[in-house]
Amino acid sequence: MDGAAVALVTGAARGIGAATTRRLASAGWRVVAVDIGDAPDAAPYPLATREQLSTVAAEFPGAVVDVVADVRDADALRRAVATAEDEFGRLDAAVACAAVMAGGTPLWEATDAEWSALFDTGVAGVANLARAAVPALLRSPHGRFVALASSAAHHGLWHLAGYNAAKHAVVGLIKGLAADLRGTGVCATAVSPGSTRTDLLAETARLYDLESMEEFASHQLHERLLDPDEVAAVVAFLCSAESSAITGSVVHADGGFQP
Repeated sequence: MDGAAVALVTGAARGIGAATTRRLASAGWRVVAVDIGDAPDAAPYPLATREQLSTVAAEFPGAVVDVVADVRDADALRRAVATAEDEFGRLDAAVACAAVMAGGTPLWEATDAEWSALFDTGVAGVANLARAAVPALLRSPHGRFVALASSAAHHGLWHLAGYNAAKHAVVGLIKGLAADLRGTGVCATAVSPGSTRTDLLAETARLYDLESMEEFASHQLHERLLDPDEVAAVVAFLCSAESSAITGSVVHADGGFQP
């Protein structure tokens, strides 16, 4: 209620979502941190827990409110947006970080469950957040919608065709959303990280039968994995009023990724 900017972040319990929540809250934002909280049907590997989400929120008492919600559930995201407005009086930025990894085989061997997991969370979840959040963002003096794409949105990666397709879809969704927001002052952007030290990358390493996610570092000009906070710094800038020149675009926060 003190005029601080307010954000809603999905996938906020760990990885880039948690780093974004921490970076925004440290900069004085109020944040509604959203994650799925123990839903074994959402991905072929364990997702973030309720306890992990609560731990992130507990670092910023009074500034971060944790909400358990599944991005596949549009009504749950509408309630999360209502929580932002009820608790903090407004919503200035919505950040779609929630995504899952699936694959490890050629496309023609991929299962329906893998395809559904990728698109239900990673694409429909972004659209659900936009549909829930944009009406509130239109009431902000500088509304921002940011979605996490991936370097996989710009390259074909071996045995990850479904993930490639889902992240390409996120970029297309952002471009269409930005066009729909023409003239409103609300910006819609995507961020494409490279290989970042997250649980999702650990799952990718498992699918490739690698001993360690560190083996992905050789695909980046930095010759190291990115830290989630490095990507969160880009996301936080795109949430700010200073990012007003950027909309309908992708920012490549990828460490110089090369497949």
